[in-house]
Amino acid sequence: MSKSKGLLSRDFRLFLFVVVFAAVIYLVVRNIGVFGNILLVMVGFGAVVLVHEFGHFIVAKLAGIKVEAFSIFAPPILLGVRKTEDGFRFRILPKFFPKANDESGDGLLSFSIGRWGPGRSKPGKPDAPPAAGTSNGADETEYRIGLIPFGGFVKMLGQEDIGQIKASDDPRSFANKPVGARMAVIAAGVFFNAISAIIVFMIVFLIGIKLAPAVVGAVVPDSPASRAGLKPGDEVIEIAGKSDNLDFSNIMIAAALSDVNEAVALRVRHEDGSIEDFAIVAEQVPGEQLRLFGIGMPQSLTIAKVSEPNALLATTGLLPGDRIKAVNGKDVESHWQLEKIIQNTVAPVAAVLAQRQDELIESRIRLDLRFANSYEITSESELYHIYSMVPRLRITTVSDRPISLKDKLLSILSKIGIGERIVDTGPGLQAEDIILAIGEVENPTYKEMRDVTTRYKDRELSIKVLRVDANGVKETLTFTVIPKCPPGRDRVVIGVGVVLDAGHAVVAKTIAAEDGPERLAIPRGAAITAVDGEEVSNFYDVIREINRYPGQPFDSAQDRRITLNWRIDEEIAGDVALNVGADRDFVTVKSTFAEFVPFERLERLYKASGPIDAIVMGYRKTIMFIAQTYVTLRRWIGGLISPSNFMGPVGIIAFSYAVVTQQPLIYYVYLLGLISACIAVINFLPLPPFDGGLVVLLLVEKVKGSALSERTQEVIIYAGWALVGTFILYITFNDILRIFSP
Repeated sequence: MSKSKGLLSRDFRLFLFVVVFAAVIYLVVRNIGVFGNILLVMVGFGAVVLVHEFGHFIVAKLAGIKVEAFSIFAPPILLGVRKTEDGFRFRILPKFFPKANDESGDGLLSFSIGRWGPGRSKPGKPDAPPAAGTSNGADETEYRIGLIPFGGFVKMLGQEDIGQIKASDDPRSFANKPVGARMAVIAAGVFFNAISAIIVFMIVFLIGIKLAPAVVGAVVPDSPASRAGLKPGDEVIEIAGKSDNLDFSNIMIAAALSDVNEAVALRVRHEDGSIEDFAIVAEQVPGEQLRLFGIGMPQSLTIAKVSEPNALLATTGLLPGDRIKAVNGKDVESHWQLEKIIQNTVAPVAAVLAQRQDELIESRIRLDLRFANSYEITSESELYHIYSMVPRLRITTVSDRPISLKDKLLSILSKIGIGERIVDTGPGLQAEDIILAIGEVENPTYKEMRDVTTRYKDRELSIKVLRVDANGVKETLTFTVIPKCPPGRDRVVIGVGVVLDAGHAVVAKTIAAEDGPERLAIPRGAAITAVDGEEVSNFYDVIREINRYPGQPFDSAQDRRITLNWRIDEEIAGDVALNVGADRDFVTVKSTFAEFVPFERLERLYKASGPIDAIVMGYRKTIMFIAQTYVTLRRWIGGLISPSNFMGPVGIIAFSYAVVTQQPLIYYVYLLGLISACIAVINFLPLPPFDGGLVVLLLVEKVKGSALSERTQEVIIYAGWALVGTFILYITFNDILRIFSP
């Protein structure tokens, strides 16, 4: 009876394997393109692991250590191959398909190919003499592919990557080799990863790759770069004395790797050709994990590829590949020139002329008025205004909470008493809603909204908005939100983007701006109805009418006095006098595209002049990424970086797939070089089971004169595995949330 059950169980597993195998083949055939990309990702990722483990393997062989298994990826075994006296022995999923009374562990799905042995030589060839430690040319090492696409290991007699050293009488045991030889074996993996990174980058630069140049694309307001005087369009030609093959990543790395309060020397070439030297101290920017100069990556004037080009065409009149030639009748040659024109266009739309293949096309793109030059506002003086008048706030974007997988998981956990309650506000806030009140503050400015949001962290907060439907019908609605601090961030948000409501002439508040005009006595929520007798309906009208007067012929030493009429309702109205300066413009608002206009990054070809130059470029790039990884880990250990910002195996594979599907192959090869350099650092961390931790144990043995007991090593290594495993699970969970969150 038990034998029948065993056969039934074995047959069922075999049947299930055939079904799954057939299903996989069907899916591969139906999605051959996707499968090809996945295969390319796995081959590349496996190659990085292969190089590392091959370092251990080859040095162990040279040291005379018996290597029992060489595995790419983690157990259980998907495929194992070993040369035996009977040929090449294959075993497939032996743990899933065991065979009764099988001491070899080959399993049910095992077979040999090319049977030859004593007296059964290949045709025309005599029997080969047995190799050392084997018989008749059989190989003592099994070569494996693990089922879990993460890591890999080399299993040596007396030691393996995932366990402690074990005593053995065999002279070829790892434990019986000198400490120096064992250190060489352990360190070889890291060394091979570093060397392979250099080789990969060398190949990349021999072929040539387009990267963002070391050009200032944008300058963050009130950043170190801004205070130093850098301007968009400036090119960094030297960083801390180094000037060869600089790209934009060199700027970012120089800031990240600098010590606190260390001034980094930058030599800059301005657009007019002049050279200037700067010494800039990087700062920790709110919301960022590393110190930065405040320099944005340069963009081109070419529209980037998007997933929905028809939607882009409907909102902007542009298509991927279009190149902008002029804005508002002014020719543009760089993205920063375009940005400057747009910022100074105080109008509801901008006229854009773009080149589309062999024709010129015209488009009109909506503009919005920004509330300030930065999201981080510490004073009302930083708010944009029109002669002290700050318009109300209008919502432009709303995050899809709680639609994301993360919120769904948190909501489920909250229902069983884990975590805080997630409030679903139904349809909730919408784009184009005008904020009338947040909490207790009526008609808030951006700074007031930020202050209230921060104060109500993790508590219910009411927001009153004005909504106008397609027919012009107005409705006042109130919603409840819970301000949250996203993982790894210290900024409390409610998930909305806002701009100034320029479509109406309603004043949220008048402010006393530093070095600004006299604060006008206009109450909150009042609508400007006329400027010096001319009726107005929105702030564009207000700005146009005010700007008419400085151009009039009057004494420039005197201000022009005009009248602004305002009204709150049918009963409350008034007017104020405004002194229009003849020599100063107190209209500080700046415009931005209301629709998302994606631009390709500015790129420059980086190609070595020859093999020697390629080796030098590859070496420098490897050292840069190794240093970056080291500093990132050091700052994480110091509590300056949240572990939620790290990317684990799932995240790396997902990111690699995106690169493979969206970029030329050379960029994926470049990414593999980066991954290999990072693995070299991570694997040398002084924590078992990493290679660096095993080297530490060997150093202890060297100093102590004898190895730690097997029990002590076991406790140390498995404790290390527990820590590493927990961390991997944590970052994998975050990887999954990042993939499925909107």
